Amino acid sequence: MATMVQESSAAAGKDSFYFRSAAAMAIIVVAGFSMQWAMGRSTFAARPLVHVHALIFMTWVGIFVAQSWFASNGSAALHRRLGQLAAVWTLAMILLGFWITIDVIQRGTAPFFFQPQHFLIANPVNVLCFAVLIAAALKMRRRRDWHMRLQLCAMASILGPAFGRLLPMPLLGAHAWDIALLCGLAMPAVGMARDLRREGRVHPAWWWGILGILAPILIAHLIAFSPLGDAIYAFVTSGHPGAAVDGLAFAPPPTM
Repeated sequence: MATMVQESSAAAGKDSFYFRSAAAMAIIVVAGFSMQWAMGRSTFAARPLVHVHALIFMTWVGIFVAQSWFASNGSAALHRRLGQLAAVWTLAMILLGFWITIDVIQRGTAPFFFQPQHFLIANPVNVLCFAVLIAAALKMRRRRDWHMRLQLCAMASILGPAFGRLLPMPLLGAHAWDIALLCGLAMPAVGMARDLRREGRVHPAWWWGILGILAPILIAHLIAFSPLGDAIYAFVTSGHPGAAVDGLAFAPPPTM
């Protein structure tokens, strides 16, 4: 066939897979950040930028879950309206993702289990790849089979910070950031298994989504451990406390 058969709107209204997947990812996010708060590693006394960053990203989770609910229950008009908000919200997420990362690096306070220079490159690259997946999903909004799968993959691509708060990151060595991000592959893997069971094939949207999840790992390593990465780190930290921090060294664990 010249084009793929789209899922019918009647079936879409009865299919709760996308909402259940969105809810599962929201639970992972809430569990990860709640655990940090419960263990005393996070505090509401953090500087305003941290709170703004948290508000923007947590609100995205709410938008994403609501969109999935409307899509799964046939509320197409509400889904479209939230989609317009989501497009604008993605721009705010890019801004805050860059801003908080640069702020942490300039302060010289990157988590001790990350190399600061890698952290500086990897986080912005990750949020940009997320934005690319969102843009692709919006472009394919008339193709529900593509649209919803790409949306789920976009959300899965930014689960790294949540998984990182659930995993024993200090024990994962130099690949801690990569491993946390790779955990997000569980989401498209479930979707692929569902496709195989229901349709006997894997929808190509999943492969593009997986590429969007894996790309930040490769790009970040290529840039961070290169002369370009050295130059970016030197430029960002110049005149700040972070300039005294070796960008490719791991800081010692905090003392109790």
